Amino acid sequence: MGKKGKTARLKRKPAPKYWPIHRKESPWVVKPVSGPHSLQKCLPMTLVLRDVLGVAGTRKEGKLILSEGRVQVNGIVRKNDDFPVGLMDVISMPDANQYYRVVPSHKGLVLTSISKEDAKYKLARVENKTATTVGVQIALHNGTNMLIRVADPKNPVEVTYETFDILKINIADGQVAEKIKTKEGNIAVITGGKNIGVQGTIVEIEQTENKKRRQALVVIEDTQGTRCQTILDFIFSISGNEPQIEPQVELQEEIVIAELEENTVD
Repeated sequence: MGKKGKTARLKRKPAPKYWPIHRKESPWVVKPVSGPHSLQKCLPMTLVLRDVLGVAGTRKEGKLILSEGRVQVNGIVRKNDDFPVGLMDVISMPDANQYYRVVPSHKGLVLTSISKEDAKYKLARVENKTATTVGVQIALHNGTNMLIRVADPKNPVEVTYETFDILKINIADGQVAEKIKTKEGNIAVITGGKNIGVQGTIVEIEQTENKKRRQALVVIEDTQGTRCQTILDFIFSISGNEPQIEPQVELQEEIVIAELEENTVD
């Protein structure tokens, strides 16, 4: 009898390389459920609580913390330990006064600590637009959609959002507070490829005619003057003047530095 549907199990060896797990410690690891992010672009909540933040020692302890409603993702309480969190998601633990944002780095996706004020908004990139009978549906990179109702669906002049625009969305009410264009001169971060995590100014965007716009070449220049090239699909604009996310030391590195300081004192 043939296999029906996909498997609910995941071995550690084929898991994404940036997951902070030991590959030979045990054969299995938590497989994230289908959700807003794909397997290769997410972290399951168990890994976030146990292996990244260290607030839980085992998966069972992580489940207990989640079941009590102490963890929020983008303002929504999540109780499933296999729920996937991905790029620019905001993880909040109000009881512990801890707030984090998932950002790209040279290792992959990591958590960076943010303030309570920064945790009040999330960033989402416009991936597609679809005309409907009542308006325009905006598809975002985190799996959510926005329906903008217009007076004339055949001529939606009210909709000014374009593909690859970044929307700064208030988590409390879901309203768009700011729109960031993906254009030359703006600050952006690379979210994929060999230059993942590089943050700098967009110097040049190739004008495409005979290929898809997502494959257009983009040149990024960092603060040290080093330039690198990637495709537009890997570009995530974070500001026109001041970045919405601050470049910070990765959480895993902060933990290692703290341990080294303690050993030095002893």
